Amino acid sequence: MEERLLWSRNLPQSLSSVAPRKGADVLYFAGCVASFYPRAFSIPQAFGRTLEHAGVSFTTMGVEEWCCGYPLFNSGLANEVGELIEHNLAQVKALGASVLVATCPSCYYTWKKIYPRYAAVPANLTIMHASQFLAELLDAGRIRPGELSRVVTYHDPCDLGRKSGEVEAPRRILAALPGIELREMANTRENTLCCGGGGDVKIFSHDAEMDTARRRLRQALDIKAETIVSACQQCKRALIGAAQLARQPMKVLDLTEIVWETLHGKVSW
Repeated sequence: MEERLLWSRNLPQSLSSVAPRKGADVLYFAGCVASFYPRAFSIPQAFGRTLEHAGVSFTTMGVEEWCCGYPLFNSGLANEVGELIEHNLAQVKALGASVLVATCPSCYYTWKKIYPRYAAVPANLTIMHASQFLAELLDAGRIRPGELSRVVTYHDPCDLGRKSGEVEAPRRILAALPGIELREMANTRENTLCCGGGGDVKIFSHDAEMDTARRRLRQALDIKAETIVSACQQCKRALIGAAQLARQPMKVLDLTEIVWETLHGKVSW
C-alpha cells in the first residue's frame, strides 16, 4: 500500500494536494491499475494536472486508498468486499469531500452501483466518472482547450457505456476540443465492442484478449481514425497492445490525456 502514490512522484511540486488532506472539495479515486501499472500512470497525472489547471480543490486517499472491490465482486466473491467498502467509505467521511471522481470506469461503477448495496454511502457524496467531471469543467469555462488537429474515434468502455449508461459526456468533451474531428466506429455507445482488456482475461488467455482488441482496432482503421480515445486504463492498455501486434501507427489515449494535451501543448505519452 505504501506504493499507492507511485504515479504522482514525478508531478510538479505544486501538486502536493495528492497527499490526503481535509477540506478539499473533490476526492480523486485513482484505482489499482492507474496506481500500480506504469503504462497507466499518465492517466492520473493528466487528470491531476488538469484539475490543478482548473483551480479545483482536490485530494486523494493516498496510501489509504484500497481496491474498490470490483475484481472480487466480478469474480463471484461478493462476500469478500465488505471490508474494502467499509474502509474506503471511512476515508471519504474522514476527508470530508463532497464529490468523489474516478478515472476508472470499473471503480466508478462499483462506487455508484455496488457500494449502496452493502453500506450507507453518505447522502451528500456525489460520485462521478472523470468524463462527467471534465465535461462540467468545460461547460463552466474553467478549462479552455487549445486547438489540436486530429481525427479521433471514441471507444466506449464496457463499464462506463453498457453498464453505467454514460455515453454522452465523453463525446461532449471531444466535441468541445477545437480541431478534433470525431468519427464513430461501427459499434458505439451501449452497443460498443469490448476491448478485450476487462475481467482480467489476459491472465487466462492473452490470445483471447488480443483477438478481441484487434477486432476493435480494425473498426477504428476502417474509418481512418488517427487516434483512439477511450476513458479506461484497461482499454488503453489492450488497444495499444493490439496496435503494436498489428504494426499499426494508431495512437491510443485516455480522455484525460487528450484534454490535458489541448491545455498544455505537446505531451510525451
